[in-house]
Order: sequence, then C-alpha cells, then structure tokens
Amino acid sequence: MIESLRNILAIPELRKRLLFVFAMLAVYRVGCFLPTPGIDPQALVEFMKASQGGLLDFVNNFTGGSLARVAVFALGIMPYITASIILQLLTVVSPYLEKLSKEGEVGRKKITQYTRYGTVVISAIQSTGIALWLQSNPGGLPLVPSPGIGFVLMTILTLTTGCAFVMWLGEQISERGIGNGISLIIFAGIVVGLVPAVGSTLRLVSTQQVSLLRILLLAVFMLAVVGFIVFMERGQRRIPVQYAKRVVGRKIYGGQNTYLPLKVNTGGVIPVIFASSVVMVPQTLGSAFAYDWVQTISDSLRWGQPLYYLLYFVAIIFFSFFYVSIIFNPADVAENMRKQGGFIPGIRPGKRTSEYLNRILTRLTFVGSLYLAAVSMLPEFLIAGFRVDRIPFLGPLIDPYFPDWIRDGMGISFFFGGTSLLIVVGVAMDFMQQVESQLVMRNYKGFLKKGRLRGRR
Repeated sequence: MIESLRNILAIPELRKRLLFVFAMLAVYRVGCFLPTPGIDPQALVEFMKASQGGLLDFVNNFTGGSLARVAVFALGIMPYITASIILQLLTVVSPYLEKLSKEGEVGRKKITQYTRYGTVVISAIQSTGIALWLQSNPGGLPLVPSPGIGFVLMTILTLTTGCAFVMWLGEQISERGIGNGISLIIFAGIVVGLVPAVGSTLRLVSTQQVSLLRILLLAVFMLAVVGFIVFMERGQRRIPVQYAKRVVGRKIYGGQNTYLPLKVNTGGVIPVIFASSVVMVPQTLGSAFAYDWVQTISDSLRWGQPLYYLLYFVAIIFFSFFYVSIIFNPADVAENMRKQGGFIPGIRPGKRTSEYLNRILTRLTFVGSLYLAAVSMLPEFLIAGFRVDRIPFLGPLIDPYFPDWIRDGMGISFFFGGTSLLIVVGVAMDFMQQVESQLVMRNYKGFLKKGRLRGRR
C-alpha cells in the first residue's frame, strides 16, 4: 500500500488528477452546507428527525445530508441520474435516439447534451415541488417564516443552479480527474455519513445500550458481506468467440479467438434504486395523507413487515430483468458478430446465437437479481427485524419459536444500507482499477524508454 501511494505521488500527471478529484469533491461538500435562503433551520431539523425512515431519508443518503438541510446542493446528482435513465428508456422506443446511439462519439455527445437539458427540467420541477412543500408547513412546523412567490422563485433558482453546478463538477472530474465523476459524487455523499454513524454506535456501547459482542459480530458480518459483493461484482461468464480468417488484398484478417464477457450483475445498482423508491412511496404517502386505508397500506409496507420484504424482493427481480433488457440486446450483439465474421463455437450465427446469448443472459440476470435482493434486504433485516407474527395464518403459531433478534432486529441504527453498500463498494473498485491502469500504463512506458526501437531512415 505504501509503495503504491509512493508510485502515485511520484507521477506528476497522476498526482494532479487525484488532487483535482479531491478539490472538486471538497467544493461539493462545501455546497452541501450552504443553506437555501428563507428557511428556518431549527424547524427543519425537528421535521427531519420526525420523518426518518421514509423516502425523504432514503434520498438524503445519496445527497450527503444536504437534502435534510435544504442546502444549495439539496437535489444532489439524482436529477441527472433520472434524466440519464429516461434517455436510456427513450432510446429503445425513439428511432431518432436509437440512431444517435449508434453514431459513435458524435451521437454520444448529442445524447449527453439532451441529458443535461433533461437534468435542468427535472431539477426545476423537483425544486418547485420542494418549495411548495416547504411553505405548506409539513408536520405542523413553520419551516418558511415568509412564504410566497418570492420564496418559491428563489428556491427554484437556487436548487436548479446547484444541481447544474454539481452536474458540471461530475463532468469535470470525469474529464480532468480519474474515475466517473457522477459515481464519485454519490460515493462522497454516502461515505460522509459513515463517521457519525460509527460515533453514534460507540456511544451506544459506552452507555451499555448495546453489547460490545453484538457490535463485533455485526462488524465481522459486514466485512463478509463486502467480500461477497466484491466477489459477485467481479464475476462474469466468458463466452468464447472465434473470428474466421478473411483475405483482403494481400493481407489476412481475423482468425483470432476471444471471448464475450457477460457480468453476473449486469444492471448494477439501478434495479435496487428503482425498487427502493417504489417500496418507499406508500410510507411517504401515509405520512402525507390521513386516510385510514392509506395508513393501513403504509403500516403494512414499513420496515420489518413481511409484505415489505415480499414487494421489495419482487421489485428487485422485476427491475433487474427490465433494465438488463434495455441496456443489452442479444439480437444486436449476434448481428454485429455475424457481420464481423465472428461466431460462437458449436452455435450457428444469427438467430441461434441470439437465442443462446439470451438464454445465458437470463440465467445470469436471475442469479444477479437474487444477489442484489439478498445484499439489499439483509441489512434491513438485521436493523428492523422480521415481524413473524404478521404472516397470515402461520404467523401467530410460529412466532414463539423465533428469537427476539429475528423478530425485533439487532437494535442498532448503524450505517449499513444495502443500496449504499453496493454503491460504495462498486465505485471504490472502479476507482482503484482506473488508478491501477494509470500506473501500469506509465510503468509500461518507463520500461520502453531506454529500449525504444528506431525505424529505418
């Protein structure tokens, strides 16, 4: 580790890139503490404490706590992610966007520009909703001392500008730094909550509210889960592909053997984000509307309830297959292989290859969706428990046979969200791989510096 850090600092360009990434992330963190004008901070803190565990608290984890403060960067990078997902969905149904996606770098720049426009529109809509919601005194607390059209316009301008600036920061990190800027911003927003969570857990241990043995067991279990995530994220199915030889003029092309890598978790963390948002919506509606039937549905979908785990599991499975079907088309891959003279040994090119890839991708997606569901639901299970008595018919009969830590959880409000853990581990792996590739590239150049071959004159 020390030698790797020394190698990084010894390369001027790599050192500048890393310092630029840290500087941009520092600017982002400063903006997370700049408050939006016209809001009572004390009333806002009291309201956020009362609304923990809902959709608002879920989104607040990805903004580094800026949404709880209604800071300048309160929207974070979520509007950009939403716009990107919408553009990906529209690429499937819009012939124009589908044509742009196949035009290489020029088409990619056009789609990126449309994504920026969509980000501004979504930010304006979300900031309008936040402004109207704040001045409506949610929870009976006067969050806005001077409501009116002036406050609404100021909030829209502030939050939309802040979101556009965060989007610009992410693009600058991607171009002039290392790694994906958008992912690193989300990573920074999640990681900053780790230190306060550790501090609160240590206070529970010091006051003997939680035993030290339980904390140690939880820490060991977390390390095991992180190792499992790393193993699954790196897992892939390599399909052998062979290219036939072609004679063009006096040259022979092709004749090489390669492979087509299919990841176990092709969809990444996007299915979990979709599923979490869908399951959390009834809880948010239950806090906003006082109807009996809305409250009944909201109570049935709270953490620890069997219906919550069931719907969460089904939603993750559904969105995994849905998202993978959008980003990966076996028919297009098979057609491109056929045009380039490639084929899978034992499989005929064309339709047979497409069916073969579709069958393998379906199996991998099913395994990947089960992995996402397990990693996402297990932390909630440890924190909130599983209400066995709420299971229809069998619940009251089997409830006495389960220990308390299964029914009520471990009683630790630790920073151990499944979605957050997936994002942190995935982004950290990608960042380290890019740093490693930069080191290998420069060492490779260094090896050839003295032994460079010279051509004839």
